Amino acid sequence: MSCSGIAITQMKSTTILAPMMAVILVLSACGKPMDAQALVAEAKQYQQQGNDKAAIIQLKNALQQNPNDPEVRYLLGTLYNKEGNIQSAEKELNKALDLGMDPVKVLPGLSQAWLGMGKFQQVLDETEKLSEEGNFAELLTLRGNASLALGKIEEAKALFEQALRDKPGFAGALMGMARCSLARNDIESAMNFSEEAVKLNPENSDTVLFRGDLLRAQNKIDEALADYDKAIKLNPESLAAYINRATILISTKKFKAAQADLDAVRKIAPGSLPAAYTQALLDFSQGKHVVALETLQQVLSSAPDHLPSVLLAGATQFALGSLPQAEQYVDQYLKKIPNNLYAIKLMASIQLKNNQAKQAVTTLTPALKVVQQDPQLFALAGEAYMRARDFTKATEYFEKAGELSPDNVALYTAMAMSKMGQGENESAIADLEHATQLDDKSGRAGIMLVLTHLQQREFDKALKVVKSQLAEQPDNPLLHNLEGGVYLGKKDLIKARASFNQALSIQPDYFPAISNLARIDLQEKHPEAAQQRFEEVLKQDKKNVQAMNALAGIALSQGNKEKATEWLEKASQENPDELPPALQLGAHYLAINEPGKSLALAKKLQGIHPDNLSAIELLARAYLATGDKDAALENFQKLAARLPDSAPAQLQLAQIYASMQNTRATADSLKKALAIKPDFWEAKLMQAQLAVGDGRVDDALSIARDIQKQHEKLPVGFELEGDLQMRQKNAVAAATAYEEALTKQKTGQLLIKLHTALSQSGKEKQADQRVTQWLKENPADDGVRMYLAGVYLASKKYDPAIREYKTILKQHPDHAATLNNLAWIYQQKKDFATALDYAEKAYKQAPDSPAILDTLGWILVEQGDTKRGVSLLQQAVAAVPEAAEIHYHYAVGLYKSGNTVEARQELEKLLSSDKPFSQKDEAKKLFESL
Repeated sequence: MSCSGIAITQMKSTTILAPMMAVILVLSACGKPMDAQALVAEAKQYQQQGNDKAAIIQLKNALQQNPNDPEVRYLLGTLYNKEGNIQSAEKELNKALDLGMDPVKVLPGLSQAWLGMGKFQQVLDETEKLSEEGNFAELLTLRGNASLALGKIEEAKALFEQALRDKPGFAGALMGMARCSLARNDIESAMNFSEEAVKLNPENSDTVLFRGDLLRAQNKIDEALADYDKAIKLNPESLAAYINRATILISTKKFKAAQADLDAVRKIAPGSLPAAYTQALLDFSQGKHVVALETLQQVLSSAPDHLPSVLLAGATQFALGSLPQAEQYVDQYLKKIPNNLYAIKLMASIQLKNNQAKQAVTTLTPALKVVQQDPQLFALAGEAYMRARDFTKATEYFEKAGELSPDNVALYTAMAMSKMGQGENESAIADLEHATQLDDKSGRAGIMLVLTHLQQREFDKALKVVKSQLAEQPDNPLLHNLEGGVYLGKKDLIKARASFNQALSIQPDYFPAISNLARIDLQEKHPEAAQQRFEEVLKQDKKNVQAMNALAGIALSQGNKEKATEWLEKASQENPDELPPALQLGAHYLAINEPGKSLALAKKLQGIHPDNLSAIELLARAYLATGDKDAALENFQKLAARLPDSAPAQLQLAQIYASMQNTRATADSLKKALAIKPDFWEAKLMQAQLAVGDGRVDDALSIARDIQKQHEKLPVGFELEGDLQMRQKNAVAAATAYEEALTKQKTGQLLIKLHTALSQSGKEKQADQRVTQWLKENPADDGVRMYLAGVYLASKKYDPAIREYKTILKQHPDHAATLNNLAWIYQQKKDFATALDYAEKAYKQAPDSPAILDTLGWILVEQGDTKRGVSLLQQAVAAVPEAAEIHYHYAVGLYKSGNTVEARQELEKLLSSDKPFSQKDEAKKLFESL
């Protein structure tokens, strides 16, 4: 047959056409097979023309003729890397090495494949002995990326810096430096490195793409889109740029433009898995759930472990109402990634849809123990507990959700999912959260709106909403209880009682209403009535933990720690198979300074529940309280290992390291906490404390202002700045900061700090006015009142001090410190009868207090009762031997009782110590007279 006799009939089936084309590629002019060398040459030509697929086909054909050619294996592996087929890339490049190709040439590509497969340690192990010839900077950069992936930030940074010394301006190394900055939460530095990479490599599409990803992470959408546009112009076959641009377009509901990008990807790489997944996301976002599911099933048939697709398939089945299939997909995902918050919430939503409220509670419980700032999680927990008819817990979690998201009245309407990435878990979750919503047919948004108005003290608006809710659900005790809460806010106790009683008429054992009625009893100074309510609950249910906890709380409010302990011990004894009562008892032992009992209980619980995180935490805290810091550290480390994504767990580690004075480990744990949760102000606050300890007050101030930017509605950043300014003796600036903090949250503690700052600024009158005005508005704030009385006392303004202390005594007639201070003031005023009366009352309340022993003893000595006075002063001296003024009083008492020898000895010891005290001159005169 002549060459002209070869013809191809046009066929309708592409499945027939594709193999025919492959045949044509391996035929020469007259049908003779090309040799391997010619096939490789032709493959290189195709590669230069940008036709990588044709090049791969020719290289495969070449391998059929010569399977042991290392150059062909290397070229084929490099092309596989380029198109994202990393498993095939690893196979071919490994074969090239085995066939003797120079490792310096092969290792960069092979390491790139290993990085894509997550084999980070293998990259480091195989490239440890580097040659400085060839691709030295590239290998160093790959090693840096592997180190960074393993969390070795400083090692990675050193490798990137070495690569830049070898090859200044190397794009990969600059992007590595940017990633190091990101790992330290230094966005500004990351952007600077990224800008430098683009500036020095303006034609490199990867650098522009990387900068676009950084901008997208900062929610700078328009700038990110501009970079993706530029990356595509530089490299029209940049799959990542098209897909990343498409995900932004999906999130902004520009579906037509997103489809155009995905169509472009399919032309470049028809079998691209990220493109197929993103197409499913696009269809899902447009409500085309059936089409999305078909695409996902195709993806999962070839890549069954592609977890983003597994999770999106679960959400799609959920949207289609196919609950068993949705549960199966989400369960598969959670078995691989059990701590993923969105998957947990989706599983709980499926279970709630299946009327499996108790299973939903079980699903949510681990997350509720560690997640601190997720209103949607708390809202789901509220619904789960409400469906399980545990209205107490339901109320608790609804309130938590309202506190965290007071401006979101539709909290229970599932949030739109954030952006998805290309097969990476975190970005997959983010995209999914921008693409789906969970059903809300339970009226939860209305409940959250009521809580929002309550949070903002908009009681009339809250009442209007709850009334409308009650019109639809008149038999819901939760809503009647909520109505009572609104009336409590309005200080209408009569109507509040009526609402709570209405809740109980619907459900007599509805504990939140019982608790709120008891709260009113306590407010009206009827603790016995409150106590009786909970005792009635126990008559019906002797194991009721909530009632016993409430009775313990009443006992504690009355200063009766023993009774409180009895109730908590009983709660644990009556419910021996329940962990929460035992955990609460252990925490109570720590609170009342009985760490030995807490440790014994914690060890017992740890033996029974070795994997329970709360039991591990109690054990760690008990060890810490008993002074066994090494054992405490071991258990806090266990806790952190079990909760790798928990910033609070890292903060706990930092706190124990700080108590052990290990500042480096403290700093490392705080960095880890902030890497997990960049706006975790508690960790930043501790960082500021470390900075102050190192003398870096300016750094601490910078941290304070960072907190202010991230949490502008919280007082903590401004309070920290005020504290730091006071430390630097800058009272004017401190007062400004405290004023700002008070606009965020009005507390007595902040007011006291403001008073101190204003006083030191020379504005004593303004300072006093602020405190007196506060006490008019908050007459029950004994902390501020005690502080003001102390200010008056220190400045010898005895009459106003007496007025404030007596006001405190009206509420707390047995408050020992207040009684003692009044005794001291009347002693200064020479009203010894009144002074003695108050001193005796104080002594009766706290007979072992050195301060009270000193006051009473000194009054008795001055009144001539030297025998008893000296005895009391001797006890005070023994208790606080370093207190110079008490020593002086004791010496005077000895002198007045006729014991001049011991009096002289006491004075001699006192004066030789050079300790300053107010009556030092009198002590010298007395000593000289003896």
